[in-house]
Amino acid sequence: MQGRIHSLESFGTVDGPGTRFVVFVQGCPMRCAYCHNPDTWEMNAGTLMEPEEIYEQYKRNEAFYKGGGITVTGGEPLMQVDFLIDLFTLCKKDNVHTCIDSSGIAYKPNANPEWLAKLDKLMTLTDLVMLDIKHIDPEKHKELTSQPNDGILAFAKYLDEKHIDVWIRHVIVPGITDDDKYLYQLGYFIGGLSNLKALDALPYHTMGKVKYEKLGIPYKLEGVEPMDKNKLIEKKEVILNGIRKRREELGLEHS
Repeated sequence: MQGRIHSLESFGTVDGPGTRFVVFVQGCPMRCAYCHNPDTWEMNAGTLMEPEEIYEQYKRNEAFYKGGGITVTGGEPLMQVDFLIDLFTLCKKDNVHTCIDSSGIAYKPNANPEWLAKLDKLMTLTDLVMLDIKHIDPEKHKELTSQPNDGILAFAKYLDEKHIDVWIRHVIVPGITDDDKYLYQLGYFIGGLSNLKALDALPYHTMGKVKYEKLGIPYKLEGVEPMDKNKLIEKKEVILNGIRKRREELGLEHS
């Protein structure tokens, strides 16, 4: 089973615990306005690679990744479940920590039973999912990404049911995803997940803008300033307040 690969990174420090070998897969149905990898959108692009070929590259510097492991990001990794199963099977033979960085957009509760069975198998090989929730409000999510968020939120609950550790990621964009009402709602939702291990509130930046220019794609957030990192701390606290409220109601430990 070959995977469509955009690129490989040998020194990932923000892609899960420890230093990671990062696999960027090709293909994503999302069209996030702030996406900094628009070159990964096209489904049929990239380089076809065997899982063994990728794992061999990891093994060459295995000692370097002590305390880390392999992360598959993208693009959207769950568009290539068969490939991930093969790659992570190799990883687990050597007890390598595995992580998927996903938007969850591929998940549908009423999806093909065969695909859902494959996903179940993949989860038995997965140590951590970094789940990017773009917006908690359904309509605003569509405006921001061109896709609905019902399957994404269902995927978060699925991961909870499967007892897969999850880190929630949320990009704070001035004037778009920084409304305290929705940040609190996001926190309240993820506060109900017993598998929640971390929250990354990420500041919007414009570093990916140059890629849009090269690809001839209009940049939807033209004129939006990068998120002030001091303001980011305040916004993360709003999410945490939502988490605390939900956990208090459920009788869970505070995060």
